[in-house]
Amino acid sequence: MTERDTRSSANAFSFNILIVATFMIALLSCESSAFRHPGVLVNKDQLDFIKTQVTAGAAPWKAAFDKARTSNFGSLTYTPHPHDSVGCGSSSNPDIGCSDEKNDAAASYTQALLWYFSGNQAYATNALNILNAWSAVMKGHYLSNAPLQSGWCGSLFPRAAEIMRYGNSGWAATDIDRFSVMLRNAYVPYIISGSCSNGNWELSMIEALTHISIFLDDTTIFNKAVSMWRARVPAYFYLTTDGPLPLPPPNCGTTTAAALSSFWYGQTTFVDGLCQETCRDFNHTQYGLAATINAAETARIQGVDLYGEQSKRIVAAMEFHAGIIVGQPVPSSICGGNPNVSTSPMWEIGYNHYHNRMGIALPFTNTLIARIRPTGTDHHMDWETLTHAEIGDLGIAPVAIKDLAARGSTVLMRPCMKAGLFFKRNGAPFIVVRALSGSGKPVSCGINGVVAAAR
Repeated sequence: MTERDTRSSANAFSFNILIVATFMIALLSCESSAFRHPGVLVNKDQLDFIKTQVTAGAAPWKAAFDKARTSNFGSLTYTPHPHDSVGCGSSSNPDIGCSDEKNDAAASYTQALLWYFSGNQAYATNALNILNAWSAVMKGHYLSNAPLQSGWCGSLFPRAAEIMRYGNSGWAATDIDRFSVMLRNAYVPYIISGSCSNGNWELSMIEALTHISIFLDDTTIFNKAVSMWRARVPAYFYLTTDGPLPLPPPNCGTTTAAALSSFWYGQTTFVDGLCQETCRDFNHTQYGLAATINAAETARIQGVDLYGEQSKRIVAAMEFHAGIIVGQPVPSSICGGNPNVSTSPMWEIGYNHYHNRMGIALPFTNTLIARIRPTGTDHHMDWETLTHAEIGDLGIAPVAIKDLAARGSTVLMRPCMKAGLFFKRNGAPFIVVRALSGSGKPVSCGINGVVAAAR
């Protein structure tokens, strides 16, 4: 081959890369308009993998499965207790169906998971009985905690419903339609406008909107949830780059130093990872952190990388609070040196994303997870060891190049590599997004393939 031929070949290859890159952006842009199902917190590849692990008796999934199976929510004789309306006062007092609704929502998800992983049709029957019993009568929520209650239960019912609808359970189309009407009429109106209360309220409402939108295939609600997440998360977890004061919650009028300190439970010293509710108690803080992560996980399944947009903030919050839980000393400037510490059954989903997918070290979170596995259930924090322990990026679609570029990420074209693998450039991690052939079609990885990679 002559020098001229070599240059021509190189130029042709460069041109092909440009064409492939252009095609990829267009392809991913088109794909991003459709929801993936099942796609509420868990996806099919993930569910199928866990099923094989449970069947094989592998750790940690089998122990987590057994914990769910032997729980009250996993009972084969579970009976739903539906209400036509649910009234919840502060701290669920009065409790007019609040506990029944929360328990039945958790049971529906538990029974759906047990059915999928075991194949026992009795669990499917139970899950569908719960979903159908509530959709037959439920009309709405009332009293002061209606938005929060709607958020908690509105995040759980769609998790179960997605599995049953797209797992070939035999759920009747008329029942699916009635359940959809219930979500739209008895949950969405109470959460769609957000909240200026403590951050765990609005974040739980955002999680519910995210999950409901996927089941309803409603892009308007999904986009609203994403917009609300982007606005509230930076105001809930502090970073020093925010300035001397936390960012105010959106459209709530809490803007002065005195108002922000009061809203942050008397804090005047702010450090990376501190949460608006840290000095209230760790229980509510974990409600908010779990809702933040759950919504981000569902969005990530759908190809929207909220995780990446606030990675520094969320990782800092996870490590800050996990560190205190596992025994790191607390300075007197933080909650007077004596925060109200507790542990909730979360942490696995965020750890799987940031550590197993992204390769970020979270030593305190790792230590905490080792102590609490297998996790149980509490409100919208449910069976995370079973569903998310060590699953990596199973079933996770690549992030659209246009979205990465808009966030300022570096986008590269490289010789063919297997999609989903990590590699490093100048010591920085990059993720293989999609492998394409010269014709622009996805390939496993061929001689003429190229990939897009983004940090």
